[in-house]
Amino acid sequence: MSVTEKDRHPGGAGFRERVKLRLGSGWTLTALGIALIVLAPSLTVLWSLTAPASENWAHLRSTVLPGYIFNTLQLMALVAAMTAFVGVGTAWLTVSTQFPGRRFFNWALVLPLATPAYIVAYVYTDLLSFAGPVQSALRGITGWHVGDYYFPPVRSLPGAAVMLSLVLYPYVYLLARTAFERQSAALFDAARILGAKPWRAFLRIALPCARPAIAGGLALVLMETISDFGVVDYFAVPTLTAGIFRTWFNLGDALSAAQIAAWLFIFAIALVFIEIASRRGRVANPLSRDMAPAPRKLGRLAGTAIAIACALPIILGFIVPVAVLLRYAIIEGDPMLGRNFLDFAWNSLLVAALAAVLATTLALLLAYGERLHPTRFNRVSIRLATLGYALPGAMIAIGILTLSTGIDHAFADAVEGLGFSPGLILTGSVAGLVFAYVARFLTAAYNATHSGLGKIHPTLDAAARSLGAAPRRVLSAVHVPLLRGALASAALIVFIDVMKELPATLLLRPFNFETLATRTYRLASDEKLGEASTAALMIVLLGLIPAILLSLSISRSGTRPAIVPPYTEK
Repeated sequence: MSVTEKDRHPGGAGFRERVKLRLGSGWTLTALGIALIVLAPSLTVLWSLTAPASENWAHLRSTVLPGYIFNTLQLMALVAAMTAFVGVGTAWLTVSTQFPGRRFFNWALVLPLATPAYIVAYVYTDLLSFAGPVQSALRGITGWHVGDYYFPPVRSLPGAAVMLSLVLYPYVYLLARTAFERQSAALFDAARILGAKPWRAFLRIALPCARPAIAGGLALVLMETISDFGVVDYFAVPTLTAGIFRTWFNLGDALSAAQIAAWLFIFAIALVFIEIASRRGRVANPLSRDMAPAPRKLGRLAGTAIAIACALPIILGFIVPVAVLLRYAIIEGDPMLGRNFLDFAWNSLLVAALAAVLATTLALLLAYGERLHPTRFNRVSIRLATLGYALPGAMIAIGILTLSTGIDHAFADAVEGLGFSPGLILTGSVAGLVFAYVARFLTAAYNATHSGLGKIHPTLDAAARSLGAAPRRVLSAVHVPLLRGALASAALIVFIDVMKELPATLLLRPFNFETLATRTYRLASDEKLGEASTAALMIVLLGLIPAILLSLSISRSGTRPAIVPPYTEK
């Protein structure tokens, strides 16, 4: 057999080299293994659709499921419209005009991102209810009585949309602002020569050029919207996420809950494909960012009006909730503000730290594997592994519960003959809870790590490899020291996201395992906002750290925020 024939033979060295070149080394298998593990809960949920229709599922499908879907679509449409209006409007005003406080608003408009939507919902329900201070003051000023006036109900579907929009618009604002800052002044100069007014130039030039970035921000907003549970549960809005909890807790039917979660998964995947499709045909800017248009100077009246317009989202989405929580925390506060409250805080810190370390470690392996072998197979595996940010926490939790109970029952059956009853080992454990967090927020860690790794020049790898260093040695001795900042940012983002996560925590937490998020939810659901204020305020203050760092990093570098999933890349 000739050398050429040996190379072509399936067992030949040349064939093995070509396979290795196409698929990569063990790093590719690592990426595939991580992807399969992270996707296992989602695949389990999808598999539930193949199960025979139970009596409960047939009843749900014919009665409440259409309402769940319709309400979810309504909520998505309202939140998308509101966040697009506020996010794009404030982004354009801060980039294109010069007004009092412009530098402050550049980063302060991100502050509502630190406030969980369910906490904002609790605060405004207390403020705007019939017995709340706003309506009480209105009746005191006007002398009106019950039935003399109409006040929009807060606990409604439009009210839920407003609450979500107040804290989610920064996603659109961040990406839209970055897109507007990168647009060339030459485009606007040409529009001015043709006699276009500023608003016409915005509608015909700036907005179409920023469309892909705006679509990416809206995709993130809608992913958060369909995964929300705290707001829709408190406002009694029957969406798909609320339906999962109702079916699980009220009917005790895990299979039907998983089948509703499968519909939620379909919504999430549809958002991913819509977002990808919206980025086709994007307008490229051939000029550098140094050619960005200078902001227009405005008169005092117009500048003051714009400053007020930019201040409203901050006041409503951050200052008012924090002020109310701070007042309640000082006046009343959590009655368990002592050892028990420290236990709640410790539980939150424990699971958040474990998830942050594990997610950052996995993200580093994925990013470095892609750097070593940027094959199509590797990229697809990484995209699947980092799909979790698009998947609702409730859906991931249902998948993990189904998997863990199946494994526990299989193990119990296997050791039954030994006279030993192990009980439930995985179900309802901290391990399952941390797994859900990692599957949900691995995307955030990967993007921060991948961004930092991209700033390390490949010549460093080549120099280390020429000295005989293996890939593992290059990673530990060269890349990790240079990635300390990026890895710290990745861990911080995951840490804060875990602190705020509610649906997965409610479904997967061990018995008698309370966190700050579940403590806030339980007390606020019992109309005890004063007692819930301490835990809620701590969550908000912790969320301030990455929100401010995120905004400042974008202002200085003009890079895309690390929270954006990889599928929004071109």
